Amino acid sequence: MTNTDLPLTAKPATAPEAQGRMRGWLARVPAAYWVVGVLLLVLPAFASNFVMFQIMGWTFILGMIALSLMFLAGYGGMVSLVQMTIAGIAGYMVAIFGDSAVASISMGWPWWVTVPLALLIAMLFATAVGWLAVRTEGIYTIMITLAVAAAFFYFVRQNYDLFNGFSGFNSVLPPMLFGIDWRGPEAFYYMTLFWAVLSYSAVLYISRAPFGLALQGVRDNPRRMAALGYNVTAHRVAAYALAAIPAGLGGILLTWQSAQISPGTAGIQPAIDILVIAVIGGLGHPIGAFIGALLYVLLKTFAVDVLVALGLGGERFQLLIGMGFLLIVFFSPDGLLGLWQRLKDSRRRDSLTGQDRRSE
Repeated sequence: MTNTDLPLTAKPATAPEAQGRMRGWLARVPAAYWVVGVLLLVLPAFASNFVMFQIMGWTFILGMIALSLMFLAGYGGMVSLVQMTIAGIAGYMVAIFGDSAVASISMGWPWWVTVPLALLIAMLFATAVGWLAVRTEGIYTIMITLAVAAAFFYFVRQNYDLFNGFSGFNSVLPPMLFGIDWRGPEAFYYMTLFWAVLSYSAVLYISRAPFGLALQGVRDNPRRMAALGYNVTAHRVAAYALAAIPAGLGGILLTWQSAQISPGTAGIQPAIDILVIAVIGGLGHPIGAFIGALLYVLLKTFAVDVLVALGLGGERFQLLIGMGFLLIVFFSPDGLLGLWQRLKDSRRRDSLTGQDRRSE
């Protein structure tokens, strides 16, 4: 066989070509992303410890858990109420396999064993739930996942041998890696920011990868995708497994933030809160999960102060959160992202109308 008979193969990109592709990719990033990125990086320079640790740290954590729901619902058409349970399982596993104040149960393993093991167990649990839930549709999927979340809540609350029952675990702290106290406000802020950006980028990449495109095809027309040779059930179950990663990371970070985990962390109300966060932000794009999380955290943190200032009593703060949710859904079923898109489309139509009038 001569050289001319050899099959043609793609040539590796040269350094200038690779640099050109990188510049092209950077040019496609919207300017708003750069502005927000710079603001997030320099935020600790002028923000208080409370803002960094409680407001932004909590926002990134809840955003990651809501991101897992957005991935399932937005790209897969599967509304799951078990994502907070998956996060709770990862948090419990870190407390059980790692260190806590409950020395009779915690095993004290190093973090580089406990964290991957916790994520693996969370993924296995999500895969099992997905294998069960994808055989249903609509309200039945919601009810099955809600039933799983409720069963887990009552199971851990009544199990004292493994989960320490109602009390749960406390003094669950992040490791002292590189000599840094990662529960310090600034360090914890950058840690949650890093994992939030990584989770967001991963979901955005997967949504444009062949698997993500196939998953969206399964969402839109499962029969046609099955006729084309795609395994619809396998794609849906794999989506549950992948969505467990950001949810599990969020559960571990939430456990480290509060330094404890108990049945209430993964209860029914938190599971519904994740759904509210995802819907408020919008299920059409991954950024919606973090927008909804920020709004939820602000309402959760300051609603009591607002109601007290208005003389309505702080015990009605859930009412204010519910009213905000209803208003957003009423005016924009697609959440804040949908409302923003409608405003952009309205301005574009007004601009085109103005140009047509001037041309006449």
